[in-house]
Amino acid sequence: MTVSISGTDGVTFNDNSVQDTAATGFGFKNRLINSAMVIDQRNAGASVTATTAFPYTVDRWQCGGSVNSKFTVQQSTTAPTGFINSALITSSSAYTVGAGEYFLFQQPIEGLNVADLGWGAAGAATVTLSFWVRSSLTGTFGGAVNNSANDRSYPFTYTISVANTYEYKTVTIAGDTSGTWLKTNGIGLQIRFSLGTGTTYSGTAGAWAGTFYASATGATSVVGTNGATWFITGVQLEKGSTATSFDYRPFGTEFSLCQRYFQKTDRIMGYLINSTTTSRRTYVPRTVTMRATPTETGTQGGGGTVAFFGTALNTGIDVDGATAASESNFTNYTASAEL
Repeated sequence: MTVSISGTDGVTFNDNSVQDTAATGFGFKNRLINSAMVIDQRNAGASVTATTAFPYTVDRWQCGGSVNSKFTVQQSTTAPTGFINSALITSSSAYTVGAGEYFLFQQPIEGLNVADLGWGAAGAATVTLSFWVRSSLTGTFGGAVNNSANDRSYPFTYTISVANTYEYKTVTIAGDTSGTWLKTNGIGLQIRFSLGTGTTYSGTAGAWAGTFYASATGATSVVGTNGATWFITGVQLEKGSTATSFDYRPFGTEFSLCQRYFQKTDRIMGYLINSTTTSRRTYVPRTVTMRATPTETGTQGGGGTVAFFGTALNTGIDVDGATAASESNFTNYTASAEL
């Protein structure tokens, strides 16, 4: 590998990709997690139906809308050069989107990961969103950037010119100097791609607005065509006004980033420690500290009543009423601290 370093142009690699001086460096350039869609802990490639509850699909990415069952999301191996996976959205019907309805594929970003952008005050940093997208439809599509309260919105558009062909898109977004943008472990900002949005929640592209918009006015509706497909991968949100090469992080690093929000294991332990004659209790340190105290689920292999008392740092399980060690066999454990 050859590298050319310039005080003006930044770092240029031998594949002609550039790390310019406006970018954040090599530590955490891309503020999105699992944006190459390679990790799918919950579903292992199975299809997820979008609902009003906005279920998670591939790790860190949600799907949903105002009405249930209008599209599905599934990890796909149809991807552009340089990627092995994408997220595939398929429309389930020819649905006419109502004025007050929206259908989205989105990722909320933790405030601690975007605090340096300084949004909500003078000097807010410009960011650039880039991604690879493919659809059976052509035309102008939309999305939006929103804050946690959904009272600040930046609708954007991009154009797909050729059907069933991956195209690379970039959107530059001036930092918002107004509104409240969390810099905590809550939602710092949200990246949303619209699959169909009504007029009530569609706004002028390229401008900040003090209300909730999920897309830009006049954008194409994917859910409006039965069987329509829309793929996306290589999604990057970075500081600066120029899109740079995709931030390929090691798989183990990306997986650990996902585990801050969701953890899953087939077997958390064989037996629980006997703390009393009728109750078994254990703590198991987590390999990754979670964003907050998670919601935990699992399957108890024997008798007794299960109670969880885990924290962001430890798994905690109590089996009350157990009568034998074999009854404390615990499997299919999950912990969710999603935003």
